[in-house]
Amino acid sequence: MFQETDYSISLQEFQLLNPKLNQGLQIMMLINGELTVETNSRFYTLEEKDLLVINQNQLYQIESNNKNKVVVVTLSNEYMDKYYPAYKDYRFECFSKEIDMGRVHLVKSIRKLLAEMLISNYRRDESYKVEMQSYLSKILLILIRGFKQKALSTEKHNLDNPRITQVITYIEENFREAITLEDTAKKFYISASYLSRYFKQEMDIGFNRYLTKIRLNHAVKDLLYTSHPIGQIAIDNGFPSAKSFTTLFKETYNDTPKIYREKHQKSVTDVVKIHSHEDTLELKQSRDILKKLQIFLNEDVIDSFENTEWRSEELIIDVSLYKNQKEEIVTPNHSLSIGELKEVLREDVRSQLLMTKKYLGLDYVSVSRLIYGSTITPAVETDEDVATTSPYYNADFALAFLQKHGISLFISVDYQEITENEQQYFKELEGVLKHCLNVNGRSFLQSWKFMFYEPATTVVSEAEMSRVYLKLYQTIKRLIPKTNVGVFFPFSYRDEKANKKHEWILEKNVPIDFFGYETNQNEIIDFENLEDERFALAENYIIEKTGKFKNYIRKNHKEKPLHLVSWNTLTGNTRYTNGTFFRGALVFKSALEVAKEVESIGFWINTELHENRVKNRGISMEGMELYHYFSGKRPAFFALQFLRRLQGEIIVKGNEYVMTENEWGYQLVLMNYTNVNPYYSTEETLLKKLNKDIHVTISNLEPGEYQIRKHIFDKEHGALYNQWRNLNSKYGIDEEVIQYIVETSQPSLEIFDKSFDKEWSFYSYLTFNAIHFFEIRKIIT
Repeated sequence: MFQETDYSISLQEFQLLNPKLNQGLQIMMLINGELTVETNSRFYTLEEKDLLVINQNQLYQIESNNKNKVVVVTLSNEYMDKYYPAYKDYRFECFSKEIDMGRVHLVKSIRKLLAEMLISNYRRDESYKVEMQSYLSKILLILIRGFKQKALSTEKHNLDNPRITQVITYIEENFREAITLEDTAKKFYISASYLSRYFKQEMDIGFNRYLTKIRLNHAVKDLLYTSHPIGQIAIDNGFPSAKSFTTLFKETYNDTPKIYREKHQKSVTDVVKIHSHEDTLELKQSRDILKKLQIFLNEDVIDSFENTEWRSEELIIDVSLYKNQKEEIVTPNHSLSIGELKEVLREDVRSQLLMTKKYLGLDYVSVSRLIYGSTITPAVETDEDVATTSPYYNADFALAFLQKHGISLFISVDYQEITENEQQYFKELEGVLKHCLNVNGRSFLQSWKFMFYEPATTVVSEAEMSRVYLKLYQTIKRLIPKTNVGVFFPFSYRDEKANKKHEWILEKNVPIDFFGYETNQNEIIDFENLEDERFALAENYIIEKTGKFKNYIRKNHKEKPLHLVSWNTLTGNTRYTNGTFFRGALVFKSALEVAKEVESIGFWINTELHENRVKNRGISMEGMELYHYFSGKRPAFFALQFLRRLQGEIIVKGNEYVMTENEWGYQLVLMNYTNVNPYYSTEETLLKKLNKDIHVTISNLEPGEYQIRKHIFDKEHGALYNQWRNLNSKYGIDEEVIQYIVETSQPSLEIFDKSFDKEWSFYSYLTFNAIHFFEIRKIIT
């Protein structure tokens, strides 16, 4: 456990601080005023709320011309060595004015923790030591997770040679040790003579002279800015003795270390006021200080330090490399299953259809039991010359609505429906088609699609299915020759072929305009087995099954357009896991990939109609819905909305990112695409291990002013279930609560203005299966 001597925290006022070599780690936060911090590499101008980290062995000095208040926290080298020994090889690049997008919330978190730490230090109640330790640990975790960079001297050389870079890195990290040319050569599996020649050729300086130069550079800082004895400085910087250090030092600087220190060490007095904990809260300005601290305490921050089990990745995109490798964006047609056509009579269904048409595009409404369902009512006996009632009244209203809004029909015709009364069925079918031709016109009906359906598990013979299908095909084509008539094909992913009873579909004499098929990741999963490798194998199941199916029909000379009539990504097998398992990235990526292979992809319109189809309240896993109850949008809706939002051409694409170029600039989609057992989504500890922090660098952008729009789509921004569960009550919920859930369950939007000079670097922290969608809009000035 660390002691109070391991750290210090104080409120300080700076007028002048002479150059000092920082020992340990120092964090400065300006509460008010202005000051300038100069390091051995640059100047920093700090204003109110600014935060700056000064690293170990960094030379710095401070000046200010006005009154200021600065919170200063210093962690000793002993503390850093004990609790984070890797610190000697790293630095923390943290200056609040220059934080990359995606790190601002981390700075806010540090500010809040520093404010809490200062208040706790001056209150000093019985638990303050525990509080101080907690705050320090959280601050360090944020710095380590968000701002750590390798401390390399190679940055000074800007080398492109990776081998020399490795050698210099090794020297910089180990110059305090007794390293030699021979040791270094052995480290990199080359001979000492070769390394000596190679190093001199690349660096214009010999290996040993370079090592001595590095040691002397560090030793000079210790001489001028510490009071350490010369013998200790020699040993601390890798010299075998004070005598050898003095000899080498005099050769370089023409003075002994002692004389050099006497000549160059400044004697100007520091002008710094440090307020002790006893007097700080008694200051006249203490009320103003507390007000400032309260601002930091009230900032909207994320408890980022708790997310300590994320994966960190680097993504580097050079736009200039992909100018000649553009790929067309393919947006699929969409089909929405609603059950029977009569559902269009419902106001909520019509509203959902129009919303889908507006935001996603909608081409087909998929219906079943057109003839023997309840949409077309039996004819009523009447003594009227011209009947004032019509069995097609409901169908006419529904079809008029669809036709008005440019939505066609995708009609599934079951073998069982036809054969319930085959003669009557075809009589009724002809009657319906003739009526619709007269009312809606031929061009509308020519856009319809009829799909003959019989599941894989069937007792019907091949000959019987073929006979019934051909009769259906001929009946429809006789009346509407240009209407497409196809077949549902139950293709097996494992066997890579059709069920034997469906092989009749491949016969040459069977005319087919298209194939319908389905693909569902859940069908190859054992949800009871947490260790089942199938979760990993299912990652590319949807696109792989589609590819296998296309190859199969190609080999059998039956290449026709494909319609993915039903599909699903991984989902939970209970209502709870189904709700907690967020899968936005799974839906987006799968839809993007399969769109190139199919003419349309299908969804169920909403949870209610989907579940009513099987007459129970269980979870339907064979398809996915766009809407929940009360027209709340499910994640599939937003995933498709982002896909539709992609414009222009794809210039670069990876497993978890897509970048496009268009007339406005660029778009970038980042995904944390993760296939795991949905059970994990119920355990927060397991979920945190699946989060990911991406450092993105985009180079060779056209220089200029840009507006960045960042949309975040994840479990907290766009998924209904968490809000639904949190706001539910055993006494029920009313319209106000429902409306609030629907309106607030949306992806978030952030807007930034940026000036680019060919390169842009930022961070994105993505939770499980999240999507971050960036629009990078070039501004004409």
